[in-house]
Amino acid sequence: MENTSFKTWPESAARLVAVAAGRTPADTVIRGGRVVNVHTREILNWQVAVADGRFAYVGPDASHCIGEGTEVVEAEGQYLIPGLCDGHMHVESGMLTPAEFARAVTPHGTTSMFVDPHEIANVLGIEGVRLMHDEALIQPISIFTQMPSCAPSAPGLETTGFEITPEDVAEAMTWPGIIGLGEMMNFPGVIHGDDKMLAEIAATQRAGKTVGGHYASPDLGPNFHAYAAGGPADDHEGTCEADAIARVRQGMRVMMRLGSAWFDVEKQISAVTEKGLDPRSFILCTDDCHSGTLVNEGHMNRAVRHAIECGCDPLVALQMATINTATHFGLERELGSIAPGRRADVILTDDLRSLPINAVYAKGIKVAESGRNRVEFPHLAWPDHARDTMHLGKVLTASDFRIDAPDGANSVTARVIGIVENQAPTKALRADLSVTDGIVLPDPSQDVAQVALVERHKGTGGVVNGFVSGFGYRGNMAMASTVAHDSHHMIVVGTDHGDMALAANRLGEVGGGICVYRDGKELALVELPVAGLMSDDPAPLVAEKAEAIVEAMCTCGCTLNNASIQHSFLALVVIPELRISDLGLVDVNTFEITPLFEESA
Repeated sequence: MENTSFKTWPESAARLVAVAAGRTPADTVIRGGRVVNVHTREILNWQVAVADGRFAYVGPDASHCIGEGTEVVEAEGQYLIPGLCDGHMHVESGMLTPAEFARAVTPHGTTSMFVDPHEIANVLGIEGVRLMHDEALIQPISIFTQMPSCAPSAPGLETTGFEITPEDVAEAMTWPGIIGLGEMMNFPGVIHGDDKMLAEIAATQRAGKTVGGHYASPDLGPNFHAYAAGGPADDHEGTCEADAIARVRQGMRVMMRLGSAWFDVEKQISAVTEKGLDPRSFILCTDDCHSGTLVNEGHMNRAVRHAIECGCDPLVALQMATINTATHFGLERELGSIAPGRRADVILTDDLRSLPINAVYAKGIKVAESGRNRVEFPHLAWPDHARDTMHLGKVLTASDFRIDAPDGANSVTARVIGIVENQAPTKALRADLSVTDGIVLPDPSQDVAQVALVERHKGTGGVVNGFVSGFGYRGNMAMASTVAHDSHHMIVVGTDHGDMALAANRLGEVGGGICVYRDGKELALVELPVAGLMSDDPAPLVAEKAEAIVEAMCTCGCTLNNASIQHSFLALVVIPELRISDLGLVDVNTFEITPLFEESA
């Protein structure tokens, strides 16, 4: 499955040496530009020569590398910067398969991605990871896979379609495209010395690969130190300067997120721009990028521009999206810089601040120019059962979404999940709600809607109901999604039980996706037939349908930025404070199931 036509450095060394010495002509020479050297943070009037998809010569004059058959590219004063690397992300969050995600980001200058397919692991297990890994390997850009560590993310608090075991992790470490272990979300497990979590970390370390971190707690005391001692080498869950400083002081890399809904760069990059910490321990990543963001705003180029807008020196920001990432994963001699022997991943741009992407080369091939791809992105033949993952067990009705009040109650005090705009954590709120005919009702006047988790892996017919605040919905409506991190059951948010049932059943019909209903009518639908998570349609088509979802949410009263991503994280039981799972309402501060209603005094 792996593309074997691309040679390793040792396999190409003889030719690289000959080209650099001028004995053999290069495949490509790029001249007339200015090379950004991320090893030294210099801009040099240099030229580059490429052979076998790798840089052979990087220096002041490559004319001795030009011969018959050499393609000469005139850069005309443009900057040559290394191809951009995304240090932590989930392909599934773009609602696209690896091939279509690669197609979407390549024109934006992303040439390397470090992906954790733990979304599909929860639905299809290690087979799903293998399918993602195999499609990743045949792309024209470099996609490295991290073996998911936590499916379920919090054992005992949720039920997934499949579980990942230490034996699965050990097996995956032998696969050609596996770069390490995906984010270790079960941080309480690590802190308390859980045998399974430590066994997964040990299998990764024995393989000489990188352990991804995920410490989603504001506690920087002994628990944080215990987590760092367990072995995670990075963390992307920081939300403030103190988080960033604490992590780098423990020898971890800080991965600062700019995704569609996570805006964590500005509050952490001050550790570099104001406190003066060494920037080589800081990495930029996206974590979760929705298809509309990719099509309309960009990918890692967007993250680099944002870091610069936050006061970061452009050359430092570029290091955070290239060499820092490569070094972290043990690939400094393979990619992340314009230097001899490295993969010839290079971008031509006019300006280091606004970062227009004029041309993109990956492994020496021009893969995109002026926003358009110039190569194909091969698709894997996904098996039929990967498109048959919706097992609801029954046709849902309005009664499945009714919440019975405690006997004799005229009103209740309910625990409510509170959305925090542009951040992953939620708040544990309280709301006094009225009771009608024994049923507790949502209250749009308090911005309290109903949230339900519908089991969809094993056909149990189970529905767990709760309440959520922050979406601002008005009138009768419902939104349903089978993108529901991390267990990926179905999350339905609504103000009307009938609409909630309609939305849930619609996704059962189409094999998964996202839809919005209002007053009994469908306003928008994105079909995601691959594992209920992804579409293999082109990104612009998926983005168009996703934009219709956003518009439909606005029609229903929602004004949150990228609220569809906030919706998809309501079941993420490893990020505080309050979440919902198939087992009930989860207090993530204590990692316990908690009652929906507070007991009356």
